[in-house]
Amino acid sequence: MSWLYAPGPLEITFVALFVVLYIAYLYRVIHTARYLNTGFAGVFVKVGLRTLFMTSIVLALLGPSFGESKREVKSVGKDIFVLIDLSQSMNANDIQPTRLEKIKFELKNIVRAFSSDRLGVIIFSSEAFMQSPLTYDQNALNLFIETLNTSLVPNAGTDFGPPLEMALEKLQSDDSPLTQQKSKVIILISDGEDFGDDTDKMAEEIETSGIKLFTLGVGTERGTKIRTRSGFKKDRDGNDVVTRLENKSLRKLAANTDGKYFEINETNNDVSRLINTINNIEGELRDSRQVDVSANRYYYFLAFALLLIMIEVLTSIKTIRI
Repeated sequence: MSWLYAPGPLEITFVALFVVLYIAYLYRVIHTARYLNTGFAGVFVKVGLRTLFMTSIVLALLGPSFGESKREVKSVGKDIFVLIDLSQSMNANDIQPTRLEKIKFELKNIVRAFSSDRLGVIIFSSEAFMQSPLTYDQNALNLFIETLNTSLVPNAGTDFGPPLEMALEKLQSDDSPLTQQKSKVIILISDGEDFGDDTDKMAEEIETSGIKLFTLGVGTERGTKIRTRSGFKKDRDGNDVVTRLENKSLRKLAANTDGKYFEINETNNDVSRLINTINNIEGELRDSRQVDVSANRYYYFLAFALLLIMIEVLTSIKTIRI
């Protein structure tokens, strides 16, 4: 037999009150019986009966578990790669405090929402780098997210091709426990400024594979200047560079892969919709196993206590015989 709870203040208080009150009760009855010179053996029958039902109540509170049974436990989940644009334009503050800081905040909500799924992180600008392989470790993922900054990647423009290729390769690798492509998801997050030549090719491969691709645009159409340590980023002619959300490329990428486009701008945040959409994707059964479980049988002890209370109420026991 095992117990769900250890004796706590409630149980200890019940026992202490019972002991103190019945010591006082026994003293009073025995003292009275001796004064009247009568028998008092019946008092021990009543005390024994009440001790039994009080013990049963306390045992019920502790949650006794016994008896074994088998239960099938299924592990169902998805593999999700998040691709994060870390080009300098992500430092723009048209989304407060900056585009990147807003994405870091929302990424933690995404990690929390898919706690039973494996998530991986790929960072990119003109090149792609694996920040975190697919993992269930939420603490590690949040640590990687917290350290994201634009200095982690070369800043020579933005190319969607390399991160899409890396994510596709990892999701299709032999070490993935999932066989159903529909349970594999790619989320690409960017302000949409794509200067790569292989994006359309990768979109075709992803669409053919059956892997779901969702894009999340961050920024505003009015745009803003890109702040640097020495002021604002300038082009070759010395003019301030203004970065705007280019959602056309993100919408096209999502449409070409039978996915959906979502957006974070000054008035709208589609992250909740993105999470709900991915949640509606059917996960794949990873494994199924039989485990031994024991049930809380508190009701046996509670029923026994109620039976004893009914016996005591319906039965008259003389504590002092004259």
